[in-house]
Amino acid sequence: MFTGIVEGTGAVRERTETDDGLRLRIGVDGFDDLHHGQSISVSGVCLTVEEYGTGGAVEASDGGEAGDEPDWFEVFLASETVAKTYLGDVREGDAVNVERAMPADGRFDGHVVQGHVDTVAEVRGIERVGEDWRFTFAIPEGHGDYLVDKGSVTLDGISLTVAEKRGDEFDVAIIPTTYDLTTLSEKSVGDPVHLEVDVIAKYVENMLDGYAGAD
Repeated sequence: MFTGIVEGTGAVRERTETDDGLRLRIGVDGFDDLHHGQSISVSGVCLTVEEYGTGGAVEASDGGEAGDEPDWFEVFLASETVAKTYLGDVREGDAVNVERAMPADGRFDGHVVQGHVDTVAEVRGIERVGEDWRFTFAIPEGHGDYLVDKGSVTLDGISLTVAEKRGDEFDVAIIPTTYDLTTLSEKSVGDPVHLEVDVIAKYVENMLDGYAGAD
């Protein structure tokens, strides 16, 4: 699983469309423990590292030169993932948020993030508030019940807190560190973001539905 504490951004270096989906090569910095089959969050989408390497050399499951720190990795998006996310629209040079899966003995920050995107939301407003920022997002149809004031939400892989929910939109407050470290600094009104609601809310809903059905 992930925690929504984004480690940094990567840049799309190559995109290759296939009959089955889309392959992306993403440039990164400081990710020295990548390995074949590793789960990795790309702007909130859980994907699998298929290849990685430095420069133009490929380093996959068969290993590579010792001492080389990977500066890119490749992931494959199946057709369903392309249809459900906006990663199918990214272009070379676009930035994406990157987070490696949390190790079993790691410190738990953020909240439980699966990397299973529920839907795509739209940026409705961006406002500077002192040194911070306030972002407003549309609530996609059918997802309003999972969002509550001061509750957790994941946007483009970032663990955030709902500052205010009203009607068909909600706000989040963004501190300078989050703004600078993630792709939020590149967002504009009308841009898409990946939305993953709190999975605990889904479990609660499922349990309550079960009780209701038993009556």
